[in-house]
Amino acid sequence: MAEPASIEIDTPHGPARAHLHVADAARAALVLGHGAGGGVGAPDIVAAKDAALREGLTVALVEQPYRVAGRRSPAPAPQLDAAWLAVVARLRADELRGLPLVAGGRSSGARVACRTAAETGVVGVLCLAFPVHPPGRPEKTRLAELDAVTVPALVVQGTSDPFGMPPAAPGRTVVEVRGDHGLKADAGAVRDAVRDWLSLALMVGRPIEAR
Repeated sequence: MAEPASIEIDTPHGPARAHLHVADAARAALVLGHGAGGGVGAPDIVAAKDAALREGLTVALVEQPYRVAGRRSPAPAPQLDAAWLAVVARLRADELRGLPLVAGGRSSGARVACRTAAETGVVGVLCLAFPVHPPGRPEKTRLAELDAVTVPALVVQGTSDPFGMPPAAPGRTVVEVRGDHGLKADAGAVRDAVRDWLSLALMVGRPIEAR
């Protein structure tokens, strides 16, 4: 397996960066985004990347333009979505050409992947620590973003996540693992959940099926 390559990609809101981990004879690809205040080195993102590579998926870890520019405060949702769409389009036109694509991310990145799933034409969505609602504010639910996903989805959620626990639903698998919103307590469980879903789900010519 080759060393990861970093690719700068122009977006409507400044350059983004994709860290490309190429699998040998890749049969699909996974594009993952980071959380609002963190980067692509978060333990759950690394665990998901490792699981996907073992299952023969090329992985692109995407840094949003605000992170590339050195800012910690996230951009507004429309800017995040527009930048994500530009990155996915660029990768699909070149490095990921012809590969079935799964999109995902942790927390804010998971929301972006859900909101753009239809437009990007992905075959599955992977959500790490989906923030169902702000802590202590269950009435401010964001579940509609997750419910709008029409392709199979996996949500890996900490059992003590103060941002809530999404319910399982047709086409949506929810795996609870030990820990909170950071998903740092059991990276092995995160890796296993992603690997198991992908190993059953993503075969060329076979659709992803929720368990």
